[in-house]
Amino acid sequence: MELLRPLMDAQYAGANAAYTGTAGSTSTWPAGPQGVLVTCTTAAYIRVGEGVTATTGDTYLPANTPVLFYVPQAGGGGGTGAAWRVSAIQVASGGTVYAKPCNIR
Repeated sequence: MELLRPLMDAQYAGANAAYTGTAGSTSTWPAGPQGVLVTCTTAAYIRVGEGVTATTGDTYLPANTPVLFYVPQAGGGGGTGAAWRVSAIQVASGGTVYAKPCNIR
């Protein structure tokens, strides 16, 4: 079992965003964290990355189920080192996505 180390720096404060049939996205965070802990108040589809917007083809997340998502990294990890965010769109009803950047230790 991996332990999570939530990042306590002000620049990595937790964020939330409302979503409906239109995707909602958190504010952005600077590159650096290895992952982000995400939970939603209703079932949603989630996407994590640089400038992303969730669609119904993205990763399904059941309501009230915290899941750790990988944050794409620069240098071959699928990212460029730019700011990133979490985006969510509803499965059947709107809700709120909550996200907290963290590292794995």
